[in-house]
This record gives sequence, C-alpha cells and structure tokens, in this order.
Amino acid sequence: MKIRPSFKQQDSSCRTAMKHAIPCQFSFLKWWAVAMILVTAFALSGAVSCAEDGISEGASPPDLTTLSIEELMDIEVETVSGASRYEQPVTEAPASVTIVTSDEIRMFGYRTLADILRSVPGFSVTNDRNYQYTGIRGLGIPGDYGSRMLLLVDGVRQNDTVYQTGYTGYEFAVDVDLIERVEIIRGPGHTLYGANAMMGVINVITRRGRDIGGAEVSGAAGSFDTYKGRLTFGKKFATGPEMLMSGTFLHSRGQDLYYPEFDSPSTNSGWARGCDGERSGSAFLKLAYRDLTLEGAYVKRDKTLPTAPWGTVFNDPGTSTTDSSLFLDLKYRRTLESGLDVMGRISWNQYDYDGYYIYDRGGAGVYTNIDKVRNSWLTGEVQLTKELTERHKLVGGVEFRNAFRMDQKNFDTDIYLDDHRSTWNAGVYLQDEYQVLDSLILNAGLRYDHFDTFGDTVNPRIALIYSPFDRTTLKFLFGTAYRPPSGYEIYYSDYYTQKPNPNLKEEKSINYELILEQRLGRRLHGSISAYYTRVSDLITLVTDPDDGMLVFRNVDQAELRGVELQLEGKWDNGIRGRASYAYQEGKNADTGEWLPNSARHLAKLALLFPLLPEKVFLGVEEQYTSRKATLCGGSVHDFFVTNVTLFSRNLLKNLEVSGSVYNLFNTGYAVPAGEEHTQDSIRQDGRSFRVKATWRF
Repeated sequence: MKIRPSFKQQDSSCRTAMKHAIPCQFSFLKWWAVAMILVTAFALSGAVSCAEDGISEGASPPDLTTLSIEELMDIEVETVSGASRYEQPVTEAPASVTIVTSDEIRMFGYRTLADILRSVPGFSVTNDRNYQYTGIRGLGIPGDYGSRMLLLVDGVRQNDTVYQTGYTGYEFAVDVDLIERVEIIRGPGHTLYGANAMMGVINVITRRGRDIGGAEVSGAAGSFDTYKGRLTFGKKFATGPEMLMSGTFLHSRGQDLYYPEFDSPSTNSGWARGCDGERSGSAFLKLAYRDLTLEGAYVKRDKTLPTAPWGTVFNDPGTSTTDSSLFLDLKYRRTLESGLDVMGRISWNQYDYDGYYIYDRGGAGVYTNIDKVRNSWLTGEVQLTKELTERHKLVGGVEFRNAFRMDQKNFDTDIYLDDHRSTWNAGVYLQDEYQVLDSLILNAGLRYDHFDTFGDTVNPRIALIYSPFDRTTLKFLFGTAYRPPSGYEIYYSDYYTQKPNPNLKEEKSINYELILEQRLGRRLHGSISAYYTRVSDLITLVTDPDDGMLVFRNVDQAELRGVELQLEGKWDNGIRGRASYAYQEGKNADTGEWLPNSARHLAKLALLFPLLPEKVFLGVEEQYTSRKATLCGGSVHDFFVTNVTLFSRNLLKNLEVSGSVYNLFNTGYAVPAGEEHTQDSIRQDGRSFRVKATWRF
C-alpha cells in the first residue's frame, strides 16, 4: 500500500486537484534579491573582518604561528567524524558539511530531526500528515521515503531494508534532547558507508552519561493538545563505567483539517475531525566501559491519517499506521601501541509496520485492509585506521549485512500478499588520505559491494583539498554512488493491481562538486558550493502495457545542479547566526521537466540574540521556499515561515525554560502530495506554540 510515485507527472491521478494550485506570489527579481543580499553580505563581511583584524584589503592573513596562546584558543576549529569515519577538521573533510549542535537544537526549539534538517542549506521537508520526508538538492519526490540518504545514530545504520526509509519525525529512534550534534554531510558517502549514501549522510551523535551528570526531567506542552515528557539519567562513575538511559513519551490530539477535494455532504463537508492524532514512546540506553560501548534504542509511534490516502474512507480515524523500530549495537574500539586503530561492531535492527485502511463496500458496509511488514537484519563490521606517516592515513574495512527477515503481508477477508524473503550483502572499502603538499590533500577511496539481489557494484570517490592561504580552502570532489532496489520494490505484489520485478537493478549516480570555504576574520566563516549530479536507472512505478499491472522498473534519469552559499558568524557580544541560500535545478533528464516537489530557491536565516548574557536568548528563524511543481503538473506557491524561540537557562538553578512560536505570521502554504492522495497538495501547519521546561538534578 505504500506507493512510490513516478518521476513523470501523472495527469490521470490529479482528479480535480489542479484547480487548487496557487500561483507564485513573488517575482524572479525577488528570488535573486535574496541571493544578492547573501553574496553582498559575504563580500562585505570579508572586508569588515579584515579591517577588524588589522588586515588591509588584498593583504595576506596573519601567520598563525605568530599568534599568542590566548589568540589561538579563540579560533574555533569545528570537527566532523562522519565524513572520513575519524575525527578531522571540517576544512579537511572530503565533503560539504553542516553541523547542528545541542545548543542550537534547544535554543531554536527544534522538536524533531526533521526540524533540524529543515534549517540546513539545500534541505527540504515534506509533511504528508503521516511521515515527514526529507529532500536534498532538489531531489525529494512526493511519497519518496528518503531512501537516497543514509541515516546513522552513532554510526549505526537506521534505514530499513524493506522501504529503506530514514525516519526523521517522532518515529525516529532517538529523542532530539539526547542529541549532542548532527553532522549533515552532503554528496555521496558510499565509499565508506555503501547503500543509501547516494545524496548524503546524516550522522546523529548522542550525548554521553557525563554530559548529563545526574538526572533530567523534561516536560513540554503545545498546540493541538500536544504533550511530551522525558526522564533521563546519565553518569560517568569514578570506577570507569559510563551510562545513559532515557525514556520519552508524546501524545497529540492533532488538528481538525479541511480538504476542499472532499467538500460534500457525504464526506462531512471536507472536514476531517479527530483524524490527526499521534502517540509515540521511546527508550534509549548507552553503556560504555573501557573499549566497549553497548547502545540500544526502541521507538513505537501510532498515527491516524486525515488525508484519506489510497482511496480510504474520509473522516474515519480507523485509517492509521503504526511504526516501531529497535536497534542494539555492541562496539569495540581501541588504538594499539603501534598507532593502529581497531573498530569492530555487531548490530541488530528490527523494523515493524502495520497499516490499517478503512474502505467502504457500499451497501455491504466498511471493512479494514491491513498491511504488515516485519523486517530484521544483522550487521557486522571491522574497520582499521592507521597513520602510515605524518602525511599518509589509511582507513579500510569489511561489512556484512544479513536481512534474515523481510516479511510483507496484505489482507482483509482474503490474503493478497504473504511474502517471506531474506537477503544479504557484503562490502569492502579502502580510503587513503595523502598530504601531497603542506597545502594540498588527496583523499581517494574505493568500495566494492555484492548484493544477492542484483550483483556487484564498484564505486570510487576522489577529493582534492587545497589551502592556498591559512583561511581559504578549495575542494574538488568526484564520485559515483548507488542505491539498491528495496524489498518493497522488488517483491511487493497483490497479483491483482501490482506485480513484483526480481530483475530490478540498482540506481546509479555520478557526482561532481566544487567548494570554496573562507574564514572571514575571527568571527565569520563562509562557503560556496557548486555541484552536478546525474542519477540514472531511477526506480519508478509504471504500468505494464501487456497486462495493465503496476510494476517497478529502471526507467527514469534525473539531473541535479545548483549552488549553495552559507555564512556563519559568532561575535563577542554573544550574537550568532547562520544565513544560507541554495539555487537548485532538478530535472527529468529524459523530458527536461522540473522534478515534482523541487524548489528552485531556498533561503534560510537563523539568528540568536542574548537578551541577558549567558541566561536568556532569543532565537529567530526565517525560511523561504520558492514555488514547487506537483505530480499532476500544477504548482504550490512560494512561502516564508518565521519561527521564534525564547530560551532561558540558570535563571533558577539547573532549570531551562523555553517558549516557541512556529509559523509566527500564520502563513498558509502547502506541499506537493504523493500519488496515494486525492489531493494534489497538502496544507501545512499554521501558527502553533510550545512551552518546555527541563530540570537537572
């Protein structure tokens, strides 16, 4: 029942939704004005920063070796661990990287991982009232499951093997309050991670017991009768062990929502009442002792669906989905006296899905159709890291994954699908970081994978990282990547409307990227990235003309090209912020049509103001998204959304309090809908509120 739409626009499924498309409200000049403001700010900031540091325009920056210890300590060096699987400065990482810290998560009032990603350059998030789907660099087809990005928790893969989804809403396994930082690594990460790292890698790094240092109690209340509570205990013991354990629950009544497509007396005049509820509960455990770390998480979420997808009965709360996932990971890591770093891990993951769909037989009454997925897989990995010389660092490893349970079932009074499968894949990878010159690094990697479903694939990545000046870094990146067909795409069939395709091949991409990173004085950092990606053999749901049945096939190609600009700053008075602009061209390479749900322009601004030093802060976010095409050939208009959070800490001992207003000006906007919906677009949330308090003791 989870239908992945085609890249081609499907006029036959549009029904009357086309007449609800809203024209663009802002001119092309206004779009480019946003870009020019950011570019001008980038240039002026460089001049101002040089003046502040006593550097005349055109002069070389100061030699860092001449700075005092105090001045060197004042220069922040941000590091990332997910780009090369070891800690390194962001400027040396073979990728375009954004890092969101726990401070930013709290001070900007982010509620879910989706909220975090929505704030990042080049990312968009679509909420279809069931899941929040994440798109990147213009690729985020409505109803797509986010399967072209790899989601990790402390290095543990979260994408399942049936749908390959990386979940980012309240069905994500880790409460955002337990996140230390999120590393967003754009571009292919296949060389080190393999499947699903086609467009990027999202590495969520969790807090440790020492970061809590006792117990935390947190409670939040918000609009639509939404309540959330969390209890956490964390501690590093003097004898060596360290532990963190936490539990979270959430309950939301949801909204009463109006859909004009169902505006008739027989369907409650278009109002879905009491059909948007959500409940979730999660648990997290992290134990560390010497070289061993045991980590696990469990989450279960229930969501009712107000949109009547897949032709179900409108305004019936019985149409709902239940997702639950679990992972356990045991990791060993040790650096030997020889300098060889050894990492070994074994992980067990489980994902279950239950879908309940209410249909009307007419005179025979209503009935419930049920989808069930039971998915379990085991992963083992060994990785070795070694500095051969001061200029030469090797990373290599082997990985094996056995999806020993991939069960899909669909039934009501009859059984339409009862499929039981198992698959496995194995990979070996090697990456070499070689410092050719003091100012030039060559990073080259190669990975070989074998899948029992489609065979072998070999993918390289090459990065040249050049620093002509102390504060300037140029990166040239090239790589190929892939996404294997999912269990759903290969095996799902009801032998009536849809059939399987065991001959599906993997999707393949080729990627080029050029990045300029520039430190502008001591307080500002800017970057410009230009990229080109071509994805071939895209897996698309089509109709077989021979029998009229739906089937997944490798038919489409997409071209993605664009430019991303980002400027970050931190000042002595406590003000900090991030501004970004992304120009994106996402097109069907065969037809030249713009991809559905692909915005040409994304502009984002996040500013944090200290109202009372170290105690009270005001966080303001402004996010602009340009017009998007829908699956039916219509469009949704562009929009601005403003979020505001007032955050305080230590006004009372060990107490944090925040209040957030999301969509402050109650902007009415919509996003393109997936093919399973009657609606061509789905309206997003208007103004909403949340208050939150956290007490540590």
